[in-house]
Amino acid sequence: MAEAYVLDAVRTPVGRRGGALSGTHSADLGAHVIQAVVERAGVEPALVDDVILGCTDTLGPQAGNIARTAWLAAGFPHHVPGVTVDRQCGSSQQAVHFAAQAVLSGTMDLVLAGGVQNMSQIPISAAMLAGREYGFEDPYSGSKGWQERYGAAEISQFHAAEMIASHWGFPRAQLEEYAYSSHQRAIAAIDEGRFDAEIAPVGEFRHDEGPRRDTTLERMASLKPLSPGSALTAAVASQISDGASATLIASAAFVEEHGLRPRARIHHLSVRAADPVWMLTGPIPATAHALRRTGLSISDIDLFEVNEAFASVVLAWLDETGADPARVNVNGGGIALGHPIGATGTKLFATLLHELERREGRYGLQTMCEGGGTANVTIIERL
Repeated sequence: MAEAYVLDAVRTPVGRRGGALSGTHSADLGAHVIQAVVERAGVEPALVDDVILGCTDTLGPQAGNIARTAWLAAGFPHHVPGVTVDRQCGSSQQAVHFAAQAVLSGTMDLVLAGGVQNMSQIPISAAMLAGREYGFEDPYSGSKGWQERYGAAEISQFHAAEMIASHWGFPRAQLEEYAYSSHQRAIAAIDEGRFDAEIAPVGEFRHDEGPRRDTTLERMASLKPLSPGSALTAAVASQISDGASATLIASAAFVEEHGLRPRARIHHLSVRAADPVWMLTGPIPATAHALRRTGLSISDIDLFEVNEAFASVVLAWLDETGADPARVNVNGGGIALGHPIGATGTKLFATLLHELERREGRYGLQTMCEGGGTANVTIIERL
């Protein structure tokens, strides 16, 4: 049976909007983690069959196939191709899936998967805003088929997060308690050096900028809501961030031929989708689907990384799956650490791999909500 092995996974520290990485060209961010993961895995860059990077809003510095540009900016061989993937927030997690699928199919032996996003330079939804400047409608209102099916339904991640909080009955205070916990977990992880092994420092920049040591529940409670009566504030949403991440996926034949010791294997990969108006509920059916396909139970999973787009997303996922909260986002998540959209998938992948090793766990499951209602699930097994 074919296997897809994880040789290594790295990430940059995550920079705040306008922070340490804000002035770095996206190609150079990508090149940095590409160089780091190749060096750490101890493979020749010329042996890489393809480079697959996730990125959204591919404008300006991120345009023109950023995967290819980043590889060349790393100084690596011309003959290695690259392709850029956009599955919204799950872009680089999908890059991992495409890499593993290529290896499992037998058509490739070594694929570099990752992602990059500089949200300081290219704001979220910049592509949509640019389209409006040319007179184009947004992706929904101009489509007759969409209008016939969904009418004037509001398509917004904020609206979806609010609907989830209301439907599952999460008051503002509960969302803030979860957000506060994310910061506390992230700060503890940084102080204990849990991220050190997965981070490839960028010059003197070595630690994530997002976690707020001075935050309190009282400060969170003082913030203005998204709209009157809303449970949402900036405190319970992921942070706008900059960063890059990468992993190397190899075949059994490649591992054996080059005498490598893989760190994990891909046990399962899948993607499902839910109602696009609700948008952020996708991880719930996606997790159920993955567990059915593998025959695993939720209690078989040692660690979970569930992207913290909003506190309500993770809380609803916990309610529906019955997962142990003590195993979920144990080092904090996007609320504290940031969410550099195209890079977040392999960022979480790197954290999951390293934390599984630290705890000597067996299975780790990663999932995240994505625009349009889709959600990827990846399960890895530590070796």
